[in-house]
Formats: sequence, C-alpha cells, structure tokens
Amino acid sequence: MLNLVFYTDNTLKAEPYTTSEIIATNTNNKHDSIKRLIRKHQLRLEQFGKVGFEIQALPSGQKAKVYKLNEQQATLLITFLDNSEIVANFKTLLVKQFYEMRDELNKRNLNRAIEKPIKKTLNDCIKDWKYTNKHAYSNINRLLIKVATGMSIQELKKSRGDAKTALDLLTSQEQEKYKELENKVIAFINADFDYSLIKALLTGGKIQIVQELENN
Repeated sequence: MLNLVFYTDNTLKAEPYTTSEIIATNTNNKHDSIKRLIRKHQLRLEQFGKVGFEIQALPSGQKAKVYKLNEQQATLLITFLDNSEIVANFKTLLVKQFYEMRDELNKRNLNRAIEKPIKKTLNDCIKDWKYTNKHAYSNINRLLIKVATGMSIQELKKSRGDAKTALDLLTSQEQEKYKELENKVIAFINADFDYSLIKALLTGGKIQIVQELENN
C-alpha cells in the first residue's frame, strides 16, 4: 500500500502528517499548483496549526520546498480542489491512513507509559542480580531490542531514525513483544540465571541449556 501519512518524530508528541508533494501526485496536480493553493489559503490552514515545510534536494541539483500538513489541514486543502473521482478516492484513503497512524501512535504511547513502571522493576532486578556489572543493563536492553525487532539498536536507528531511546522506535506490536520478553528476563534474573543462559533462552542459541539450568 502506498504510504500517504508519516509522523513527525519518535517522541510521545509525534504527530501524523502528509505532504504537498503526496497530495499533488495522488490528485493529478502539479506540485507547484498545490503549493500555490497552500499559500493562498495559509491563514485558513493555520487555524489548525502552523504549516510546516522542509527543503528537499531534487535530482536536478535544485532544491524545492515541500509543505507538511496535519490531518485537519490536509482535509481542508482537498476541499479547495475540484471534486473529481481521483480526489474523492485519495481523500478516502488519506483519512483512513491518518486514522490508522494516529491509532498506532496512541498504542505506542500507551505501551510506553505502561512500560515505565516495568522498566523500574527491571532496573531494580539488574541492580540486585548476582551477575550484574556496569554493562548489564545495556546488554539486556540490546538483547531485548534485538529479539523483539530482529534488528540491533544501530540497525533500528538507521532504518527508522534517531530517538532518545530505542524503545521510541518500536511499533506497538514490537512494544508488546518487548514487554513479554522483559517479564521473562525479570523472572530469569530473579532465578539467578546468568546472561549467556538468558540470551540462549530468548534466542534459542546453541548452548547447553539443560546443563546450565542444573548448574543454576
């Protein structure tokens, strides 16, 4: 499916948006025409927030301004276009994707809010862990991210952009997976399992798990 809606950043204040370029491409209008329409109605559009923009490099070497519009701004702008079939179909798909993106962001924010007290519990467990060291928390966190997403933290940031914490880059489904894994790790730490055994149990690594369990 064509992506029409994106979000501003990886914080709890992330907002969905679409662009003037996307609107132009999917309504059979020239980008310059859509930008002129935005400038003409900018005061109306800014009743729903500031109209943002970014400067993008073109293949020709020139640069172009691309406007960013939130859901209300994009919906209003489309009403100023001819009510053709292609415009109506685009508006339907755009509204659907705005709803889906906002729902996804809400789920992510809820999961992050729930995660905070669990994180404190994990921190406490690691602090009292018989195998703890100065790298224990970062090692556990990297392991949880890797198993939950299939990517390292570095790969995650390269793919999805930077963020204050890697957890802010996870989708709501990945957050759910992370929480499940985190609860398992808490139990493993409380059982005095060492890091290699915890890693093996989470990843299915080839380690003498039975022997390790007996030793613990």
